[in-house]
Amino acid sequence: MKLTTSFHALVLSGGLVYASSLAVYQDKTFYNFTPKDHFIGFTKNVEAKCEGRSIPLLVTTSCPSDERLCQLLDRWEQTEQELETVKANAQVLEKLISLPQPTTFDADTWIESAKRLGVEQARLSTLHKSLSEEAEIIEQEFQKQSGSKHALQTSQVCGKEIELTIPRGYISFSTHYEADMKDKNKATITQYLSVTNRSGIDIQADTAMFFYRSSQQYLHPIHFRPWIVSKYEPRPEPKMAMAKRKSMDMMAEREMMAPPVAMSAPIASYEDAREYKIKGLSLPSTAETLDVKVISWDTELACGIRAYPYQNTDAFHVCTFEPKYQIDSNNWKVKSSGELVNENGVGEYREGKYDLYTKIEEDIKIERQRIVNKERETGIFGGTVRKKDGFTLTLINKSDKAKDVTLIERIPTSTTEEITSKLLNINSEKKVNYTMLKDGQIEMRLTLAPHEHKKIDVLFEISHNKDMKVEY
Repeated sequence: MKLTTSFHALVLSGGLVYASSLAVYQDKTFYNFTPKDHFIGFTKNVEAKCEGRSIPLLVTTSCPSDERLCQLLDRWEQTEQELETVKANAQVLEKLISLPQPTTFDADTWIESAKRLGVEQARLSTLHKSLSEEAEIIEQEFQKQSGSKHALQTSQVCGKEIELTIPRGYISFSTHYEADMKDKNKATITQYLSVTNRSGIDIQADTAMFFYRSSQQYLHPIHFRPWIVSKYEPRPEPKMAMAKRKSMDMMAEREMMAPPVAMSAPIASYEDAREYKIKGLSLPSTAETLDVKVISWDTELACGIRAYPYQNTDAFHVCTFEPKYQIDSNNWKVKSSGELVNENGVGEYREGKYDLYTKIEEDIKIERQRIVNKERETGIFGGTVRKKDGFTLTLINKSDKAKDVTLIERIPTSTTEEITSKLLNINSEKKVNYTMLKDGQIEMRLTLAPHEHKKIDVLFEISHNKDMKVEY
């Protein structure tokens, strides 16, 4: 790449300087800026407009010497040139060695020549390996930051603001949260915006907006249609229509899921749910993630240990709170008075509140086993089969501290009157406090003493017609 140190100066009409702006959506990015020269960046599939009029972008062999990626590309090309020189020198040396031997033989001269040839071969081999590794490292570094090895420039002067439309994935962002628990009942919640630029265009924006939505939202006018009741006639849906609907659902799901240099810390603000602003954004195309603090607030917590043995025999620490602002991402970093607890916490909205799963409780071991066959009882009363079944929970507190645990368990539940299911009893050496909720859910609240070993039997009964087979 030829580096150029001077460009045709662009004269700004009326002497005005336009503010630069960046708008990042889930499907594309818009970058508005006033160009200082023709150079755009090392990118492809980018569209450019000047005052609303499309202007072509051309591949160029020239590149401003003060551009960061131009300097990196120049290093790459210089390293490859040095590598080719070493290859050529090695080939010439091989030819010299293979030349016809002289008829007279001088042992001392031959020994000295062999030493010098060996030293030179070793030097060239070492240098070749070193330059190859350096070229590979630079190549990987460049390709990580850019979508193309070829520079783009505008084909004509635009004295005003240029708008670039950058494809999806070149500039991406996501949000994540941090919970710093000061004590069991209070935490500071901080939201961060993570931005990554691998477009090959170094961004400098006075204002940058980030939207968790598409720039193109397809809408159709809706008109009232009467709701008709008529005699039911089965109409199987054509396979083609089902496949088309499934494809559209998958596209919509992907659209919803589409998200991941020294500089001064930018200022971010929470504009609305799933909408953020950063002022004074310097975002070079380094593919490095820039984390920007968005907003922070204190909240009251209700924390405890919870387990769902029917699904997972791990016990979790869970903290529940009411978010002051909408939670846009369920990825969390959890701290306790500044010290890291878990970098991979996870959360979810649940029943109007937010549950944050902070860490696994390592001191509690849980096992769940079905009651063995010989302990099951099945009887026929009239035309009804009543089958008793159940499972055993074994809990061990390995800690020297007491642990309060909430167990969420279940028994089968029926959606038809032909099958009934009911809880018979919950047995343990000590009484277990439990609540029977809807859909077969059982909530047990326990206190495990230090090093306590607790066994709980849960028994239920399934009833159905003797001619019916059931499964659960």
